[in-house]
Amino acid sequence: MALDLSNVGRREKLRIQREPHWQRLREGCFLGYRRSKRGGAGTWIARIYDTDTGKYRVKSLGDFGNLVGNKRFAAAKNAAETLAELVELGGEVQLKIETVEDACREYAQLRTEAEQRFRRYVYSDPIAKVKLSKLRKRHLKEWRARLEALPALVSRRKKGEAIHRDRAPSTVNRDMAAFRAALATVLSPGAPNSEAAWQEALKAIPNANGRRTLYLDRNQRRKLLEKVGEEAAPFVRAMCLLPLRPGALAGLTAGDFDNRTSELTIGQDKTGKARRIQLPQEAAKLFSAQAKNKLPAAPLFMQMNGKAWDKNSWGRPISTAVKAAELPIGTTAYTLRHSTITDLVRAGLPLLTIAQISGTSAEMIERHYGHLASDAAVKALGELSL
Repeated sequence: MALDLSNVGRREKLRIQREPHWQRLREGCFLGYRRSKRGGAGTWIARIYDTDTGKYRVKSLGDFGNLVGNKRFAAAKNAAETLAELVELGGEVQLKIETVEDACREYAQLRTEAEQRFRRYVYSDPIAKVKLSKLRKRHLKEWRARLEALPALVSRRKKGEAIHRDRAPSTVNRDMAAFRAALATVLSPGAPNSEAAWQEALKAIPNANGRRTLYLDRNQRRKLLEKVGEEAAPFVRAMCLLPLRPGALAGLTAGDFDNRTSELTIGQDKTGKARRIQLPQEAAKLFSAQAKNKLPAAPLFMQMNGKAWDKNSWGRPISTAVKAAELPIGTTAYTLRHSTITDLVRAGLPLLTIAQISGTSAEMIERHYGHLASDAAVKALGELSL
């Protein structure tokens, strides 16, 4: 039975929860209601589908507390429908950013990875409802303590017992980085050594990113490709050819590859910024085959069920192939990215160019791979002296 929010009695009997109770007004237009824990007027929310972006726009409409109970639904419904008309005409929805959650949702609209982190560590945490005007360093220190104490999930397989481990400092840094960036878009740094210095509570743990040492040479990667199943082979091969993050590769669509110029647009990545790279001949041939006869919005690399690959689906075929090829324990999809970057550095490609292709900073490349560039230079000098 469809939910009817116009009935005051039924509305006030709804369960108190973080996710609003939604009523469909028409296609692409929903009105939500969230009861107040304190017994006051609840909050009304509009959710409108934007066909231009392919995403829902969500905006808080307030509580309409100045109206009597039986008039609030009509006022909220009118506000939601007015907003829907604005979106349909291409207008910009100006969100009212008051709380930490508001800031994070606004920041994460075009940043998939940030949104996933916020869902796990922010939206369900008490800090989500703290007003930005009242946010203090102690709030963030308490949130950080809860985050660091939270076990990290190692295995996400549906079958078998879930495996957890202590959250590594590098993982904490990644989780804090997205949160810090979201707050920085709406808050200025507070005065140092004061409660207003919210940024001090989110400082990265120094020296947390250990150097990646597991490397597969070309022969080992060929063995992996020989053992991996036919379904995952194109995806794994692409990781062997380009130094992309597995998630960025999985997020590509057929429209991201320009077959005429062999250029690839990477829009869904850790940085949140789109970049365009020129593919070498072998990679371009693979991508061209994957894009053939696909609609622009279709996944460039897809499973047999038509869905894009993700970390829950690429892990099993890779781990199976690793065992069959007798490769080092601990080899993952990310090992292929590290191995490809290593080869590019050893080949003498400028570190800035490698950083641009792989979607990271030159500083990170220098930190983790700079010693390889030095080794390559020493080798080159030795060859010159022969």
